[in-house]
Amino acid sequence: MRAIPEKNVFLDKQPGKDFERPQYKKLAKRLKPDDLLYIKSIDRLGRNYGEILEQWRILTKEKGIGIVVLDMSLLDTRRGKDLMGTSLSGIVLQVLSFVAENERTNIRQRQAEGIAAAKARGVRFGRPPRPLPENYHSACQRWKAGVITGTAAAKECGLPLSTFRSRAEIYEKAKLL
Repeated sequence: MRAIPEKNVFLDKQPGKDFERPQYKKLAKRLKPDDLLYIKSIDRLGRNYGEILEQWRILTKEKGIGIVVLDMSLLDTRRGKDLMGTSLSGIVLQVLSFVAENERTNIRQRQAEGIAAAKARGVRFGRPPRPLPENYHSACQRWKAGVITGTAAAKECGLPLSTFRSRAEIYEKAKLL
């Protein structure tokens, strides 16, 4: 096999949950009839059963391109153009598309379980909150008393208004406990 020119290699950094990926869209636009598309694995094409089958149909039937899935020799549209070959590759495509989608579902479920377990252990997600400026409490008190506006109080503290207000809400809840 000849080396593929760099300009003809498309790599998406996004997960294959759908086909709204910039590199896939760019690839699909550039494909012309009789081009040959090499895909490392069917799950690299996508992870949604229905969309994989639909994209396969669009690419092979409507655009008239050939597809070779490198890790599954049965999914090579250059071979087996007879009824038996077409049927067999269709069945394999459906099974592998289902497996790819199922794997995505399993990944999401394992991720959710891991997050829930971490939260149960007290793990906090996200950036740690910045410490409040020294003048926060006095600015907050003046804001609560109506002496200054929330915008002025936030500016005085060097905080965005939304952060100023959310921290005030946390402070109020803490006082009530």
